[in-house]
Amino acid sequence: MEYYSLTSKVHLFGVLLAILGNLVISISLNIQKYSHLQLAQQEHPRPYFKSVLWWGGIFLMAVGETGNFAAYGLAPITLIAPLGCMSVAGSAIISVMFLKENLRASDLLGMTFALAGTYLLVNFAPNITQAVSARTIQYYFVGWQFLVYVILEILIFCILLYFLKRKGMTHMVILLTLVALLASLTVISVKAVSGMITFSVTNKTQLTYPIFYIMCIIMIASCVFQVKFLNQATKLYNTTAVVPVNHVFFTTSAIIAGIVFYQEFRGAAFLTVFIYLFGCFLSFLGVFLVTRNQEKEHLQQPYIDFGDIPGKQMLDKIQPDSNGLSYGTLPDGSDSTKSQTGEKKEV
Repeated sequence: MEYYSLTSKVHLFGVLLAILGNLVISISLNIQKYSHLQLAQQEHPRPYFKSVLWWGGIFLMAVGETGNFAAYGLAPITLIAPLGCMSVAGSAIISVMFLKENLRASDLLGMTFALAGTYLLVNFAPNITQAVSARTIQYYFVGWQFLVYVILEILIFCILLYFLKRKGMTHMVILLTLVALLASLTVISVKAVSGMITFSVTNKTQLTYPIFYIMCIIMIASCVFQVKFLNQATKLYNTTAVVPVNHVFFTTSAIIAGIVFYQEFRGAAFLTVFIYLFGCFLSFLGVFLVTRNQEKEHLQQPYIDFGDIPGKQMLDKIQPDSNGLSYGTLPDGSDSTKSQTGEKKEV
């Protein structure tokens, strides 16, 4: 009973670290966004990397990611990975408070779903603990479950990479699936490195084992290529579409990695697994509702004010028709054409 209580306390501490880390990350993202807005309003804007405010956001992001890193060493992957929804919900709240953005009904509903999903995840995630030592990682690393899993991942990754590079298929699902496949290796290696560091602090040092440095290399390499494909997706598609899909793909791959490599759901009851998956579904739905149609609020008014065009003395505002042949022209096309040719002659 005492061992079970200690395990729950360690997991709870890991959960608090992950939630606080995600909230700090959401604060850092809003600080960076605010710094970009300030620089855009200047007459001679400086490069963003010369802004102290922007570097403050980067520092807070590093602090938040450090909290997430430590959380993986204290709690199961299947408990920590889905808590990324708190970053999206927290960012929505902070943007309303500090950036004066509008709070929509879908935001409130999404935050409610995210909080409800987080509650179910914390209470019904696997409550197992294991000392993540170098020998444990070596045992799991050569296990047949992980070897089959890695072979399947490599095959799927190579097939998708072939369609991306050779066939030029840059569909969002292909890019984010590549990100998710790399993310599964990232969370496995992050938990291994963080767990071995924690074990070294509380028990015997694990930094002399080669498996520690192998996992460090896997962690860094998978993170670099993961960011590469994610940046490519954000350049081609709207953030409002990339964020929820990436959250679902990343969380799903992380859960599968935790189940396969660390065997975190071994011996779990069917009802516990069902409620846990339902909590994941609520968090996915909450992220989708918060990010849905977010960019439409920042669009300008759908008309052209010709009074703002230099050299034009017009006060009327004309609604453009994107389907018409006269899109973007003045009401009297002949007059405008004559005036333009007259101006050319005078010049």
